[in-house]
Amino acid sequence: MVMTGHVLLTHASLLDPATSREGPGHVLVHDGRIADIAWGAAPVAPEGAEIVDCGGHVLSPGLIDLRAFVGEPGAEHRETLASASAAAAAGGVTTLVCMPDTNPVIDGPAIVDFVLRRARDTACVTVLPAAAITKGLAGQEMTEFGLLQEAGAVAFTDGLKAVRNAQVMRRALTYARDFDALLMQHVEEPDLVGEGVMNEGEMASRLGLVGIPREAETVMLERDIRLVRLTGGRYHAAMISCADSVEIVRRAKHDGLPVTCGASVNNLVLNEGDIGHYRTFCRLSPPLRHETDRLALVEALNEGVIDVIVSDHNPQDVETKRLPFAEAADGALGIETLLGAALRLVHTGDVALPRLLEALTVTPAAILRREAGRLAVGAPADLVLIDPDLPYVLDKRTLKSRSKNSPFDEARLQGAAILTMVGGHVVYRAAQGTEAAA
Repeated sequence: MVMTGHVLLTHASLLDPATSREGPGHVLVHDGRIADIAWGAAPVAPEGAEIVDCGGHVLSPGLIDLRAFVGEPGAEHRETLASASAAAAAGGVTTLVCMPDTNPVIDGPAIVDFVLRRARDTACVTVLPAAAITKGLAGQEMTEFGLLQEAGAVAFTDGLKAVRNAQVMRRALTYARDFDALLMQHVEEPDLVGEGVMNEGEMASRLGLVGIPREAETVMLERDIRLVRLTGGRYHAAMISCADSVEIVRRAKHDGLPVTCGASVNNLVLNEGDIGHYRTFCRLSPPLRHETDRLALVEALNEGVIDVIVSDHNPQDVETKRLPFAEAADGALGIETLLGAALRLVHTGDVALPRLLEALTVTPAAILRREAGRLAVGAPADLVLIDPDLPYVLDKRTLKSRSKNSPFDEARLQGAAILTMVGGHVVYRAAQGTEAAA
């Protein structure tokens, strides 16, 4: 459904994560932007305006996901820009950053341009491509940051791979500083990961699986922070998963370094015990850690040490997941369940809703230097209407993604997006079960 002219969203419980302001109100949308916000009494609707009654539900800026694998080009059997964006809209995500792990790799301006054009034609949410740090994700030769930025790349990352060569990483951070570019590193030292498939510890021993030590993350993170200190480049640790990493990032921020970090919603609400009897849907990278690590992440989120929450959306097909745990591929769906899973932290009383939405909206927007993520006059009309108390059992068969490997399959969740708007257009409406591209 495409909406034109003015749209007035009335009887909403407004929540602006940028200011933590909450209260009843109304939002007027025109020409893709927020034209007016009325806290309290409803304004007079312009003639011909479409009225959307929000029924007292929470109206917030749309979610921004900094880490989503989209298979196009080259792995359309796992996901396409169209299916990923449909899943995003259903989950209240209005902007997603797609990873460069495609075929061909997003390491040249022509591929960035292809993704942007393809997204413009087929996606119903804003898709921002992240380009590779190194050509072919091989970790040896740097890509052309300046040309890639001009083409539309919003950040640089080697996706599921860490840049293991310290000299290459130093040069990349130096170039990032000169171009004011953002480097997003997957912090896992591959030699320490080795053949590991889950968190190293008692649980791995009981299951007879090879473990991944926390040091695989902290060694890479410590190295990178020292290189940031040397170069001054903007650095974002894509996902941290353990208490030791929290301390490393906390010290870096205390020292005033240009460092930010994220955590996967999986590591914030699940732990290694959720692997149970070898559930391959819970084989992830970084792996699910011990409960003490999970609690440390939640505390770090409240403190602001962890800046953003990401879905780590990485769909896998049946052939790579219906295997013994040690042989299965890393990765799981996440973009459509990001909001519902994250709201577990609110319902348990661990995180306040404004802080949760801050890590899902205005902070990722600020890291990307985007103007989205705010309830403010003139801001983009990227909005999500949330029913935080809606109970449901997740059925993977209803998910919009092409793949169905969700770690929350058959889980009881509470809270979901019931309407999503991108640029003033409704792209998802739960009550009618319909989506429409702008």
